[in-house]
Amino acid sequence: MKRFSGLASRILDVRSTWLVVAATLAWLAATTWTRSLILPDEGRYVGVAWSMLKLGDWWVPRLDGLPFFHKPPLFYWITALSMQVFGVNEWAARMSSVLSAAFIVGLAFWFLKKQVGQRVAIFAALILATQPFLFGAAQYANLDMTVAAMISATVVLAAQALFRAERGESYRGMLALAYGFAGLGFLSKGLIGIVLPGGIIFFWLVGRRRFDLLRRLFYWPAIGVFLAVSLPWMIVMQWRYPGFFDYYIVYQHFKRFLESGFNNPHPFWFYVPVVLALTLPWSVQLWRIARRAYWTNPAHGALRGLMVSWLLVVLIFFSMPSSKLVGYVLPLLIPVAFFLAEPFAARLQGENPGRALKTYTWYLAVSLAICLAAVIALVVAPLPSSKPLARAMSTVFTPADRIVMLGRYRYDLDFYLRTGQSAWVVSNWSDPSVKTDDTWRKELYDASLFEPEAAARTLIEPQTLMSRLCAARPQAWWLLGDNETAGEFPWVAGLAVYAQHGKLRVWRVAPGPAPSFCAGTPKSGPE
Repeated sequence: MKRFSGLASRILDVRSTWLVVAATLAWLAATTWTRSLILPDEGRYVGVAWSMLKLGDWWVPRLDGLPFFHKPPLFYWITALSMQVFGVNEWAARMSSVLSAAFIVGLAFWFLKKQVGQRVAIFAALILATQPFLFGAAQYANLDMTVAAMISATVVLAAQALFRAERGESYRGMLALAYGFAGLGFLSKGLIGIVLPGGIIFFWLVGRRRFDLLRRLFYWPAIGVFLAVSLPWMIVMQWRYPGFFDYYIVYQHFKRFLESGFNNPHPFWFYVPVVLALTLPWSVQLWRIARRAYWTNPAHGALRGLMVSWLLVVLIFFSMPSSKLVGYVLPLLIPVAFFLAEPFAARLQGENPGRALKTYTWYLAVSLAICLAAVIALVVAPLPSSKPLARAMSTVFTPADRIVMLGRYRYDLDFYLRTGQSAWVVSNWSDPSVKTDDTWRKELYDASLFEPEAAARTLIEPQTLMSRLCAARPQAWWLLGDNETAGEFPWVAGLAVYAQHGKLRVWRVAPGPAPSFCAGTPKSGPE
């Protein structure tokens, strides 16, 4: 009878977790189709996934047809698979972030239900799912939410394995699963997939003086699982591109972390106000954990220590580099939700539970309103996108036509135009700043180093473009630019604008003889 009762309890536990995940998934996915891809990140990363799907090459991420090794492939794989199943659209393109966010909420619910009970677990899940930080990141197609999910899963499963080990229960299978998610974290964003969870667990155990548990982490079959998940892609890439390891590991992981010449420089304390602001209105209640009674309460002390280590390791690690992006600290949302949920749950057992429940309900309503207001704002006032231009081009565009981007790479154009072809990108590629400035040009320049012959066909100098443009062309050329393009390429003033949207412009040069402004210009055949 006791065995049957335990089995029934586990079944109900799994069912309730899946119910939380399904409800969160429905809430987060309901509005992801309402707006175009946001540039540059969504256009860049979804564009790479679309290229992977279109070309049928699931090994090499490509940007404009060139190997793009800034980031590992897990997000691209999930996104390409989503578009293969659900079609090439914004809803499918954002599915990796939506699934990852729902997974984080379900993970928090499952773990906290086991450690502190269902009441805290439910509160934490609702706080997570409705706060603007997680909701907004779930609506945004980049790597941050995916890596946050993998890091969170690694920490939760490793901690659960160690709690089981403390009780004398079987733990090695769960520990191996934690290492497997660390491998997926490595495939999400590189070494932080193992460094951050490892640091969180290490400082937690050292703080508890549980060095015996620290030794148990070094379980060789589990380490083998990590290597089996994380290494094959790197081995294949190094075999195909001999300079891959130096670029991907040495440069992207270490030199970029230490350098200061990248975009988005912010002070060390940047993330504290960011997290407080983006978790409003819930974060207003964080003052409750500043009370001495909260920390001297012996109940769940080990769990609170884990959450403190989790919060501080993520916060300090990402505060050290000068370049900071908001989405980097998404892995700390579970401990923030825990520190908000536990006092709420305690108040429900206090002297005035009705008041506590009313407060919680108001916060929930305000949080939902903030999330929906943000979606409506983006629908009413959409950000710049190539989608309207692609729609105008698609009426007469043919697969043989040539796409030429003047002075800037439009990440999202091919996603909306569905060509799967590499565009000519025209800029001063001999400019030394291309190698140092953290811009779209450096992304393409770095990619060109792995396939220089392909890059020579797509990364075009302005004078080369003119010589090709001023020769007879068997196909139409589509020139993409904006309202400032004429300053860099004065000859476009002699062309009629085919379509425009906001600042963006597209010109169509019909097949046939050279345009009238080409008189006296040296000519060469198109390539």
